[in-house]
Amino acid sequence: MKNYRITVNGTAYDVAVEELGAGAVAAAPVAAAPVAAPVAAPKAAPAASGAAGSVKVAAPMPGKILAIKANNGQAVKKGEVIMILEAMKMENEITAPEDGTVASINVGVGDSVESGDTLATLN
Repeated sequence: MKNYRITVNGTAYDVAVEELGAGAVAAAPVAAAPVAAPVAAPKAAPAASGAAGSVKVAAPMPGKILAIKANNGQAVKKGEVIMILEAMKMENEITAPEDGTVASINVGVGDSVESGDTLATLN
């Protein structure tokens, strides 16, 4: 029997794996309560390139910023693409939630973001 710790969505689980015979392996969860995963030190927020606006554009899912399509001070219409977020090998357009002017872009190309992170702000 071998014991492993597996982390799923930030929650660690202890599991035991038993060898049954000629290469067959079955996993059985250990009855212990989930163990909290170690928390990584928070990443320093990128410097906002301007004053923060009143309307926040948040990341809908974790991913990586592939491209930034809008600049500070640029007027945008509701639904206009501000940046491209790659998640699960798919490119997702991050759009302006309402008409306004881009007040700040809070991420850079190549940055990894978590769900709910503020990507940009609008006035």
